Amino acid sequence: MKRATMIAIAAVFTFGLLISHAGTADAAYKEGAVSNGGGIKGKVTFKGSLPVDAVEKITITKNTDVCGTGTREVVWVDVKGNSLRGAFVFIDGITEGKAWSAPEGGKYLIDQKGCRFRPWTQVVKPGNITIRNSDNGVLHNINTREMIGVESGSTVKKVIFNFGQPDLGDIEKELKPRRSPYISINCEAHNFMFGFMMVTEHPYAEVVGEDGSFAIKDVPPGTYTVKAWHPRFGLKEGKVTVSAKGIAEVNFEFSK
Repeated sequence: MKRATMIAIAAVFTFGLLISHAGTADAAYKEGAVSNGGGIKGKVTFKGSLPVDAVEKITITKNTDVCGTGTREVVWVDVKGNSLRGAFVFIDGITEGKAWSAPEGGKYLIDQKGCRFRPWTQVVKPGNITIRNSDNGVLHNINTREMIGVESGSTVKKVIFNFGQPDLGDIEKELKPRRSPYISINCEAHNFMFGFMMVTEHPYAEVVGEDGSFAIKDVPPGTYTVKAWHPRFGLKEGKVTVSAKGIAEVNFEFSK
């Protein structure tokens, strides 16, 4: 093949990639009014015996005046009855719908209080998040990481930010993961402090309630893939069709 021909083919290929990338960029989530919206409800449950390491007891060795004494139970699999708590449910791939509502208190927040992350699970819009240290005299060191590869079951964690916070008060950071919406948080200074977040482009995501239930509202009529994510057990999915002002139901069952 002549060199001129190869250059021409390469130019066409490169132009095609640029168009493809531009198309991807233009496909960002669009907020707007939802007329005749419906909803999706259901429950996340657990079946069978719990893993032997469902609850880990970690000895508290520092800052016992604030963190407590003895051991801290870190609950990796939180089941009450058959309800699996600490799971997230979301619509996968939705590109248009309702606007984000303002977060409680006007900003997204991770509060380190009593040597716990509060809340320890939450859904967050990409952008700024406030990291607060409410523990006087306690050094916290928050490590926030993307969990890449959750879909394949082989997860690699990439640091988004990791910093020490020795003083009371707030520090604002940008939380914009590049490759995965699934986020883990832990404190490098206290090995019993853990939490999880989902950072999504759209607001159709929820942490399940204490009874494992969820209710996603103001969904435009259509057929959707709905997924449930549990940090220990990974992903499950289901299909639903939402009719105008109707309620579709989908349930998820995990096991070890």
